[in-house]
Amino acid sequence: MKFHRDKSPEPEINLIPFIDILLVVVIFLMLSTTYSKFTEMQLNLPVADAAAPKEYPHEVIVSISSEGAFSVNRNLVNTRDVQGLIQALAQATQSIESPMIIISADAQASHQSVMMVMEAARRNGLNQLTFAAQSSGGKAD
Repeated sequence: MKFHRDKSPEPEINLIPFIDILLVVVIFLMLSTTYSKFTEMQLNLPVADAAAPKEYPHEVIVSISSEGAFSVNRNLVNTRDVQGLIQALAQATQSIESPMIIISADAQASHQSVMMVMEAARRNGLNQLTFAAQSSGGKAD
């Protein structure tokens, strides 16, 4: 009696078809891809003007102090809730065609106060927002 099995032949892995397919893919990529030494990117760089700063009539500046007090175009807003900001922004933007809201917050101002201004602008339908931060000394960062 013979209880052991005959050894089956080791499986053979043929890499030649794989190499052929890989070579075809590499040739396809080389022929279908364009390479350039320089990539051109259009940049619009800012320019500085030493003349007096220009006034932009479509801008509304909302300032937030470190204590959380709001002012819209240098007019103090007596309330610290969203409804008061909505009314102040509505008054400031009623005669402006497409206003841009600039949120100028003190570096120590709370995140919640900035979010309140953003919410008031959203409820007034004002979509153009930009941000500026100031140190406690009043210099823009």
